[in-house]
This record gives sequence, C-alpha cells and structure tokens, in this order.
Amino acid sequence: MTQRLLIYIFFLSASLFSSPKLAEKVADPQNSSSGFQAGDMIMHHILDSHEWHILDWRGHSVSIPLPIIIFHEGKGLNVFMSSKFNHGKNTYRGYKMDHGNIVFVNKNDQINKAETAKIWDLSITKNVFSLFFSSILLILIFTKISRRYQQKSQSPPKGIQSFIEPIIIFIRDDIAKSAIGEKEHKKFLPFLLTVFFFIFLNNLLGLVPFFPGGANLTGNIAVPMVLAALVFIITTISGKKYYWQHIFAMPGVPKPVLLILTPIEIFGVLLKPLVLMIRLFANITAGHIIILSFFSMIFIFGEMSPIAGYGVSFFSILFVLFMMTLELLVAFLQAYVFTLLAAMYFGSAVEEH
Repeated sequence: MTQRLLIYIFFLSASLFSSPKLAEKVADPQNSSSGFQAGDMIMHHILDSHEWHILDWRGHSVSIPLPIIIFHEGKGLNVFMSSKFNHGKNTYRGYKMDHGNIVFVNKNDQINKAETAKIWDLSITKNVFSLFFSSILLILIFTKISRRYQQKSQSPPKGIQSFIEPIIIFIRDDIAKSAIGEKEHKKFLPFLLTVFFFIFLNNLLGLVPFFPGGANLTGNIAVPMVLAALVFIITTISGKKYYWQHIFAMPGVPKPVLLILTPIEIFGVLLKPLVLMIRLFANITAGHIIILSFFSMIFIFGEMSPIAGYGVSFFSILFVLFMMTLELLVAFLQAYVFTLLAAMYFGSAVEEH
C-alpha cells in the first residue's frame, strides 16, 4: 500500500482518464512518451526512498523531503535535505540521485564510479523514518500503559489499555506458555511482545496511504533479517545441553546414521531464521504488489481507451478494497506467526530432557 492509493481513488471519478495520456504522466511525469510502466511504478512504491512521496499533480511531484547524511571518504560529512536534488533533476555539491541511489558526478554530469564507491549513505530514508516513528510510538504507548498499571492497578483498563491488554494476555498464555513452558517463558516474554507489536504496528502503518504511513518497512528484507537474526542469537545462547546434543549427536541413533542426520540438523538450525525472514518479507511485499497490480490495470486499459479505463476501474477498485481488507488480517497474522515460531524455537532450546 502506498501514499498514492487514496489520492488516486479519490480523484478517479473526476475524469481521471479524460485523456489517454494522463496515465502516462501519472506513471512517469518526466518521460510521459514512454507510456505507463506497471513494473516500474510498483517497484518505485515498494522500495525505499530519500523522500516521502505524496502525489503527482499536473506534472509536478509533491513530497516531504528527508535528511540526506553522507560521509564521503576524503571529503567529510555532508548534511542537507533531499529537496536539494529536486526529485533527481538537480546536482548538489557534486552529488546526484540516480535511481534511488546517491552518486558523485563530474562537472559534465557523468557518474564518477571511483568517488561514488567512497560514499557512505547514512541518510534518514522513508523506511528509517518509519522505523523511528513506530519505535517511539510503541515506547510512548507502553510507557503510558505501564504508568497506569502502577498508579491504578485495581482499576479496570481504559482506552488503548483495554485494547492492548487482551493481546498481551493472549501472547503470554497461548504463545509463550504453550510453546516455551510455564517455567521458562517469563524471560522470553518481553522480546516476544516487542517483536509482535513492532511487526503488527508497522504492517498496519504500511496500509495507511498517507504520511506517516505508506512505508514498506516490514517488506524491506533488511528488517525481517535483523529480527530473524535476533531470534537465532537468542535461541543459540539459550540452548541447553540437551538441545545441542539432539543436534550434534541424537541419542539412540547409530553413528553411521548420524553422518547423515547431524548435517541435516545443523542445516535446520540455520534454516529456521531464514524461514522467519522470508515468510515475513514475502507475505508483506506480495500483498503490496497485488494491490498495486490491480490498481495498475486501470492505467493499462486507460491507455487503450478512456472507456476501457473507466470500465476496469470499477472492478479494480473493488479488488483493491478487498485486498486492503485482507491485508488487515495479514498484518495481524504475520506478526502472530513470527512470534509463535520464535517462541517455538526458544521452547526447543530450553526444553528439559
């Protein structure tokens, strides 16, 4: 889901396809002669960006600039706003935006690959901003809830507390206790709660089609990779001798058979976090791609004929709204599955003989 979705739907009835060329301008305002490229539009929206795009209007792109922080070996630190690039049209201090990447250019506006390789891009991109925003929001919410529990422990839950408390109890009783056990679950519960609410909140923010939503944070493979790596590290550190004995030398199994089973078990240890990463990344990204694909059909048929564009738009919008509703379920389901699998891995690591 992206920032453009609500804007497009809102203006669809106001002669969106009064001219077949309008779809071309929406797709690429700087190169309208190339026609609508659905693949380019989809990739543009699911990838990270150095600016927060709002909408395209009459050939002009409206966006919120984000800080550019560059450390260039030999040239030092440069900090400025992404608006200096003017959506990739301008060069600033020798730097230019090229297909979402910051490059160093010569005086003739040619990319200098040697100098570009020396650039460390530490910018606050759309996904980084969304990461900070969701983290701060979670801290504020749970700090407020914690204070209320401390001050009014006997009072019934109110407001957002009444929404959060059943989810916390559900994760504690139906995930942590059942997968890890009554004895060991408490030390893993803070991590499981953090992971669940972090993934759930960012999945929901990704469905909001306007600032500060619309970022594809959990669909950026780096984020699921870090979360999966944390699960792997915690599982490895928490593993008891029986856990490692089962992996390296399964009790009661003949030694010749261990030559086959032990490599498989070791591979399984490495495969578990990989499955966590790919499951979250693929499901969230696929949902965004499907929504944008249905929406692209409007512009594809609109290029053929304004009438065809209008006819397809009705069915496309219905499918988009259906997928958005389904994505609300997926947002919760993927957070639940990630948390459940992490708890199962922790449970296997601390299981008694």
